[in-house]
Amino acid sequence: MVPSPTARLTDALAGRYRIERFVVEIKTTAAMSHPHILPLFDSGTADGFLFYVMPFIEGETIRDRLNRETQFGVKDAIRIAREVADALDYAHRHGVIHRDIKPENILLYDGRAMVMDFGIALAVSAAAGGRMTETGLLLGTPHYMSPEQATAEKEITTRSDVYSLASVLYEMLAGEPPHTAGSAQAVIMKIVTDVARPVNELRRNVPPNVVAALAKALEKLPADRFSNAKDFGDALANPHVVNGSAGGRGSWRGRLSAPGQARAVMRHPVTLALAVAALGGIGFGVKQWMGARGGASGEVVEFAVDTPAGLQLMLSGPGGSQVSISPDGSAIIGAAADATGSGSLYLRELHQAALRPLQAPRTGSFFSPDGATIGCWIAGRLQRMALAGGALEMIGEMPPGNGVTWTRGGDLVLKANGESALQRVASTGGSLRQAAQLDSAAGEKMQMYPVALPDGEHILYASWGSGGLEDVRIGVLNLSSGTARRTEVRGTAALGMLDGRLI
Repeated sequence: MVPSPTARLTDALAGRYRIERFVVEIKTTAAMSHPHILPLFDSGTADGFLFYVMPFIEGETIRDRLNRETQFGVKDAIRIAREVADALDYAHRHGVIHRDIKPENILLYDGRAMVMDFGIALAVSAAAGGRMTETGLLLGTPHYMSPEQATAEKEITTRSDVYSLASVLYEMLAGEPPHTAGSAQAVIMKIVTDVARPVNELRRNVPPNVVAALAKALEKLPADRFSNAKDFGDALANPHVVNGSAGGRGSWRGRLSAPGQARAVMRHPVTLALAVAALGGIGFGVKQWMGARGGASGEVVEFAVDTPAGLQLMLSGPGGSQVSISPDGSAIIGAAADATGSGSLYLRELHQAALRPLQAPRTGSFFSPDGATIGCWIAGRLQRMALAGGALEMIGEMPPGNGVTWTRGGDLVLKANGESALQRVASTGGSLRQAAQLDSAAGEKMQMYPVALPDGEHILYASWGSGGLEDVRIGVLNLSSGTARRTEVRGTAALGMLDGRLI
């Protein structure tokens, strides 16, 4: 592919935006000089058109190569992504955000990455006075947009470029973007609501640190991603970094109360930020079952769990969270993997010092209410296994969605891919059926991340409205009636109840 040495904007675009502002901004970006940024030689106006001039370079884009080969070699893809991250870091430190990182905008010249159209989006945005949605122009390409771009947030930061680069790397490794659908609108909805499948489900030999780095870079909230492109690039290169923590052997360190106290706290070098809000008027009788519990805490026991030599602790991966605490606080299940990504689930009971490997591959897991059984998603199948021993038992065929919880009544409540409302299925097996109706009167559009409360009647969940990331509230579902209420409590996930307060 040979990029055109001169590109120009249409009459309609030139007429809509202030030409002078465009020229000022494009000249600012033209001053950048970096080996992985395709330079801009000139810009201006001619015969009523805005134009900018690039060098004539023979090569192909990442899109061209993907069209030809579908996937890149793992080492090649990581190297290219790190080169782009280096270019982004340089630009970000000079106050320039690309806003449209995609395979079509990354040129491969003698195998070396060169980012094209750097700053064009910024120049157009500046010319529009920042009013992109008012003019009907949405910058970015749907498959590679960050959630904040997809919801037309006014403030786009450098972390948006990190998300887009992660999407490109994901496609180079997996052969498809993190989110696919039949229309641009459906893709945007998935970007905002669905969690991307871990890349090693589609490409088994992707190193664990790359799997973890991609998961972090593709987080919905910008604050949960890498703070800058350099950190993302460094994480891709460091095999000893998993989920943001360095070290050859992962470890779990925590404080658990004595068995029976239903109080547990997990600690890890990765900071877990918990938004705590008073229960207030959340309704549906939740206060009643909490009222008799009191606030006394049990004896606190501190301990450390070291993973076996050669294995890394995995906090997230196939099927969701990979560290689960039993309801009575007496056991932890976690996943650990070796350098190839292979691994399994391990059980650590409070009264036992050693880890016990379980006959299940590393995956997201969750406990039954009595703590005797775990459920997990493996290769698109929801399965269960008794901790006392025994084989995996099939619950049903269903791809991982956005959260699952096991109720005292024996049902699993989950957010299934492709569904807006929560679904339920018997823990012994069967077909999915709808668990809730959307609270349409309150503007609810999506329900996810369910958490069963101990009363057996209510589910807390994350309720998404039409306002994108700024419009996520905690919802409460009454399982008996199937009615859901969207509260005014802000939060992207409810973790449960503690001493009468919502976590």
